[in-house]
Amino acid sequence: MSQASVRRKPNEQPALLDTELEHLPPELRWREWMGRVEAVIFAASEPVTRSVLARVVGRNCNLELIIDDIRAELAGRPYELVSVAGGWQHRTKKVFGDVIHSAFGSAGQGAKELSQSEALVLMCIAYFQPITRGELSSFFGKEVSRDLIGLLRAQELIASGPRSPQPGAPYTYVTTKNFLSQFGLDTLRQLPDFEALEDAGLLSKEKLLAGDIMPEFSDRYE
Repeated sequence: MSQASVRRKPNEQPALLDTELEHLPPELRWREWMGRVEAVIFAASEPVTRSVLARVVGRNCNLELIIDDIRAELAGRPYELVSVAGGWQHRTKKVFGDVIHSAFGSAGQGAKELSQSEALVLMCIAYFQPITRGELSSFFGKEVSRDLIGLLRAQELIASGPRSPQPGAPYTYVTTKNFLSQFGLDTLRQLPDFEALEDAGLLSKEKLLAGDIMPEFSDRYE
């Protein structure tokens, strides 16, 4: 039989993957599950969710324990397995950041570095979303331009949220999964506690709402 004759037809379903692996002893079954999970995460260009990983392991497989075992094996490697944006992803350890920059220059840096004004606006969106551009402008006492919002959208750090109930039903803005990924967060609950930032003197909600946050940068928002 020729190779062409055994190729799967376009509409033919692939053979079902044996996820239970009941023919293997427990130790070898666990190792196979570990290999499958790591292979899927390694091949993905974005964080891999639990639902995706569940397709390649048995029903009684504890994914958290699988991840823990993979992490233990990577302890001495220059990369690690991190929980980010609702899934798992391989990432180079931060300690090697300078090495990667020396090797690749700006090409190895990933996302564009944010300016002070972009970072402040993004911070406000993260903490107070969904929020309109008008509300952002009131925070800073000066208009937050459409161009600045456009820059954050172009980097896929923010997206349009639900329409506001305010007159005219303006768009609101919310952060994205890419925001979580870029800042190494699994969920928004991992953002630094606002009250803790206030207690540390790093942020003041009252000044923020009064448009009195970092006035030396206020001319950058137009």
